[in-house]
Amino acid sequence: MLVLIDTSFIFECAKNRIDLFSELERILDGKHTIAILDRTLDELENIKERGGRDAETAKLAKTLIQAKKIKVIKTKGGHTDDILLDRGGKNTLIATMDRALKRKLKEKGVDIITIRGKKILERVHS
Repeated sequence: MLVLIDTSFIFECAKNRIDLFSELERILDGKHTIAILDRTLDELENIKERGGRDAETAKLAKTLIQAKKIKVIKTKGGHTDDILLDRGGKNTLIATMDRALKRKLKEKGVDIITIRGKKILERVHS
C-alpha cells in the first residue's frame, strides 16, 4: 500500500513532533510505502524561504523527508490537489490536513489519513 503525503500533513507532523513512522505502523495493517510529490518539496522550500515561524518547521519537515529517504514522485503540470485526487485509490491512501481535499477524496471513495488531537494519526475510511 502506498501512503501519499501532502504538504499540510508533513508540515503538521513536524510542527507537532508527531512520530509519523511509528504512527503509520500503528494504524496500518501490512507493508506500506511512504511517498510525497516533488511539489511538496517545492512548497516546503517556499515556506522556508519566506522566513518567520513556519520556516523552521518547513526545514524540519524537509530534513525528515531526506533522513527517512521518503520516495519522491515526479509530476508534470496540473494542480497538486488534482494530482493527489487522481492518484488516490484502492492501494493508495492520501495523508492530508486540507479540508477541501479531504472532502473531495471522501466523495471519490478514497481513504485518508489525518491527525487527531495534534498527537495521533487516524485512518478515515470513505
